[in-house]
Amino acid sequence: MRTSIQLLLGPICLAGLCAAVPAQAQLLPPLGQPMAAPARPPASPSPRAAACHNGASFERFVAELKQQAIAAGVSVRAVTEAAPYLVYDQGIVNRDRGQRVFGQVFTQFAGRMAAPYRMQQGQALIRSHAAAFARAEKEYGVPPAVIAAFWGLESDFGANMGNLPTLRSLVSLAYDCRRSERFVGETIAALKIIDRGDLAADEMIGSWAGELGQTQFLPTHYFNYAVDYGGHRNLLRSPEDVIGSTANYIANGLKWRRGEPWLQEVRVTAPQNFPWDQADLAIRLPRSKWAQLGVTYPDGRGLPNDDMPASLLLPMGRMGPAFLAYANFAAYTEWNNSLIYSTTAGYLATRIAGAPPMQRPSGPIAQLPFSELRELQQLLVRAGYDVGKVDGVMGQQSRSAVKAMQIKFGLPADSWPTAELLARMRGSRAAAQVRGAAAIRPSIGSQ
Repeated sequence: MRTSIQLLLGPICLAGLCAAVPAQAQLLPPLGQPMAAPARPPASPSPRAAACHNGASFERFVAELKQQAIAAGVSVRAVTEAAPYLVYDQGIVNRDRGQRVFGQVFTQFAGRMAAPYRMQQGQALIRSHAAAFARAEKEYGVPPAVIAAFWGLESDFGANMGNLPTLRSLVSLAYDCRRSERFVGETIAALKIIDRGDLAADEMIGSWAGELGQTQFLPTHYFNYAVDYGGHRNLLRSPEDVIGSTANYIANGLKWRRGEPWLQEVRVTAPQNFPWDQADLAIRLPRSKWAQLGVTYPDGRGLPNDDMPASLLLPMGRMGPAFLAYANFAAYTEWNNSLIYSTTAGYLATRIAGAPPMQRPSGPIAQLPFSELRELQQLLVRAGYDVGKVDGVMGQQSRSAVKAMQIKFGLPADSWPTAELLARMRGSRAAAQVRGAAAIRPSIGSQ
């Protein structure tokens, strides 16, 4: 639902590509019992928090936000109900600004997050909620396995939704200057949810970044895409509503293409002669062309000889697993812009749908440590490439820069950052420094 899973507990950076784990476990109380928020006094705002609000105090900021909400159609009743929860918590802001960086590769992350138990639980829920899944697929065209995979990854099917007061999180992040405008909108959307009668203010308990429900919707997505499959729109407690609402968002928010695949594992039969620079989500070739280049299904069966476009996806470079990513894979990268998370979600959906486990690499695949990934980014910037933030996180811009530099050095251009590429770039930098020093060193005759 989010543009980035970093809105949960922070990213897990997998060979520089960020994903995350579900928020802290919070088992819901039985129906009818209120969800108690932790009794923890919120911290006072940091002095820098008011910098983007013309120096306004938090109290003045909240007063103005309430007026914005009323102007946007929220009732005074709903604003009054929410008012006790609109308090500042510096701890939330600190978590947002201090997200930790971890290191894992795709096979490690997918092995944990797409574990057999999660596949089996997803299949069991598809059977036990067959009517809701069938209705969602008929209305929205989204297969049950796709819905179940997001459900499992985001909250372990409702077991881990977070335990923090949503309104407190949202308004704290709205007052902070890093993403103020975005979270002002999310706070108003949360008030609209209260006003519509979906949830009461004291029921709004979720992850630290304000996400709600079993598939972790931000309030704007909750308000726009929640549907009533169970008698009352409630994405915290109603599995039927979770199923229908998630399908609605995937279909209408993420533009899912009915009846088309999303991800399929493949293998490259002649890696020595393969044009690795074609392995890029920005490059789509017909399946018949991939077949000509030596791409097959993992068991050696040939790909269909048709014109369906697909990209070759290598989450760990040419030595790791390989997938054909179809147009529907864009829904995964839109749900979460981490390539590792997106690939894991798509892979888990294929497993729930009955695909066998992916092939494991023949040997360990080296991963650069965080400090060297950051150094590589710095060298790429000095070489004239745009990598986005120099943060040790190899997102799409950094991967594109790596690919371009691999082509320049005559290395297999699979976008995977390697020690060999780093060594080549270090050598080029050292040579450039020597040339630069020679150019400015005065000759003996000029002294």
